[in-house]
Parts: sequence; C-alpha cells; structure tokens
Amino acid sequence: MRLFLAWRGLDEWRTEACTVERDDQGLRAVGVQVGTKYQLDYGLETGPDLVTRRLVLTVRDAAGQRGVLLERSEDGAWTGNDEPLPHVEGALDVDLALSPLTNYMPAARLGSEPADHVMAWIDVPSLEVSRSGQRYEPIGPRRVRYVGLDDGFTADLDLDADGFVAHYPGLAARV
Repeated sequence: MRLFLAWRGLDEWRTEACTVERDDQGLRAVGVQVGTKYQLDYGLETGPDLVTRRLVLTVRDAAGQRGVLLERSEDGAWTGNDEPLPHVEGALDVDLALSPLTNYMPAARLGSEPADHVMAWIDVPSLEVSRSGQRYEPIGPRRVRYVGLDDGFTADLDLDADGFVAHYPGLAARV
C-alpha cells in the first residue's frame, strides 16, 4: 500500500503531509509538518511488526536548523544521534508531538483489549526526547481511545479504513 496523507491542525494553524508505504517489510513514511514558527521534515521506518526502527528529524525555525536521528535496537535500547537514551529504553515506538501519523503503529497493533505502551515522545520544535506512558483502547469499529498515563489526557481517535488517524479531536483532521 502506498498512500499520501494530509492533516490540518485544529488547535492552531499547522499542516502535515506525508507519503506512507506499508508492506511485509513494515512502514516507511516521509513527511513534513509546518507550523507558524517552524518546519519539520521527517522520515520514519518500522519493522514488519510495526515497531519503530528509526526516525530522522530536521527542524528549521528562527533559531536555525537542528536534527536528530533516533534509532531503536532489537533489544529495545534507543539512541539519539548515536548517544544512548536510557530514559526511553523499552519503548516500542516514537510519538512525534502534534503528528497524528505516529498514532498509527500502536493502534494498528491493538487487539481487542487495551494495551499500555512506553513511547519515546519527541517535542516539536525543540526535538527533546522524553518518556511517555500511553494506553490505547479499542472503543468501536475504526475508533480507539488514546490515554496519556502520565497526565490523564484522553482523546477518541477516528481511524480511516487503513488504520490511520482521520480525526484527532482538538489536534488534527484529515484533509
């Protein structure tokens, strides 16, 4: 499957667009997110099990340009620009702030029961990486509930037929 996906921000002016390829080897996505004060370019790669392998990010804003390469080893260890990130060890996925794309992997792996995850959460536009506890709960056909285990935030996400976010209340909607 090869898709072009685009979202608009609901909380502020922002747009995101990406090309996604999904096959037996996993998912690959290349995209851009543009806010009023930054541009973020990214490339995401997972394995066949939809567990993140790498995410490369470049931000351009008034402060200049900076980037980070996040990589996950088979044993669950993470690095950022080849430096160990022990605080996110064991995370299966990245959660790129303000991006509905990165909700795909945990939602696509979700069975009929809620599942708790540790995520390597990336702030935009600083690119700081932190640990984030999250739960995904199936709540209906093509609907999942996202729960932030650290802050109690919840959102009921509407998914399209391929499992990508179509509507994330208060954050983004597909265009």
